[in-house]
Amino acid sequence: MVTIRRSKTDQEGEGRKIGIPYASHLETCPVRCFQDWLEKSGITEGPLFRPINRFGKMSFTRLSAAAVADIVKRYAAAVGLDATEFAGHSLRSGLATSAAAAGASERSIMNQTGHRSVNMVRRYIRDGSLFRENAAAVLGL
Repeated sequence: MVTIRRSKTDQEGEGRKIGIPYASHLETCPVRCFQDWLEKSGITEGPLFRPINRFGKMSFTRLSAAAVADIVKRYAAAVGLDATEFAGHSLRSGLATSAAAAGASERSIMNQTGHRSVNMVRRYIRDGSLFRENAAAVLGL
């Protein structure tokens, strides 16, 4: 369980809790990766995600949105994608789209992502839902 103290969708700082489940594969499990990060970083208080300079020295400040965008772009480019099409927000969008494609309800996606508007979450999941309950697919062509 993770507590988000403040976010774009929670400007008042009421906070909200979200569940992050263990994944089936060790190498992609967010819980195990996070536990490993905490152990290796030695972080016991303060921001959990922090910048590390070119000399390997970790800052005490939180990672900025721009830094997250740079990291996402770097890894998108590394796997052959057009980095200009990606940013930090792509992580949220990708979760919503993939969850919808796997059959998750809009309500459960909104609970995970913090979306308050059904219309906004539908913008994210539109492409992920194109082949679920697809009228043309049931024709068996």
